[in-house]
Amino acid sequence: MLALIKGSERYVFLYNDAHRAETLRVLGRYASNPELSFTWYDAAVLSQKIRQESMKPASPQQTHDFLSLMPPRRNHLPITESEKDIF
Repeated sequence: MLALIKGSERYVFLYNDAHRAETLRVLGRYASNPELSFTWYDAAVLSQKIRQESMKPASPQQTHDFLSLMPPRRNHLPITESEKDIF
């Protein structure tokens, strides 16, 4: 979620990684709309925040959520010491 408050106006953007590019395009459309107080500077600042968020490593919860979607292992052999770095 990304939010900007300008006076009485509130701009709130909800997006995920799959829709990051679309969100960046929306920022440009808002900035080019003269009826809004949303400026190109606002778009640039929020775009930078979106890009910075995409560079952050996944949180432990996000990693757990991803791993829970993976199919179960076919075999149940114990993981060796050398494999622990991989998994």
